Amino acid sequence: MSELGDKQKLFTWCLPRLLDEIHNRGYECTIGDAYRDERAFGKFGEAVKNLAGRLVYGRKFSCHKLRLAIDLNLFKDGEYLTTTEAHAMFGEFWEALDPMCSWGGHFNDGNHYSIEYRGRR
Repeated sequence: MSELGDKQKLFTWCLPRLLDEIHNRGYECTIGDAYRDERAFGKFGEAVKNLAGRLVYGRKFSCHKLRLAIDLNLFKDGEYLTTTEAHAMFGEFWEALDPMCSWGGHFNDGNHYSIEYRGRR
């Protein structure tokens, strides 16, 4: 198996544990941004421009393009929690699962959970 394939398997092993932790603590979540299809966002390392010549949503090196990242929308008692701080306990949990797990709260993207790939998160 390739390095990427191994990391994708790790991601799918860690993700249900994170979701269980969220629900076990009395929170709920929905999926925000997950896989970014290369047909719309370009391949990893590639920028895509729209018809107006502007770069489209998404980063060239996003781990979402590699199926190594997800953004989760967090809720408590029906309230949508948008702050990085609201995700902090889950970010700590995520990072404790494996040394490759990276939480976006370190770069002001609290709802982002990923597996590090070649220095990218």
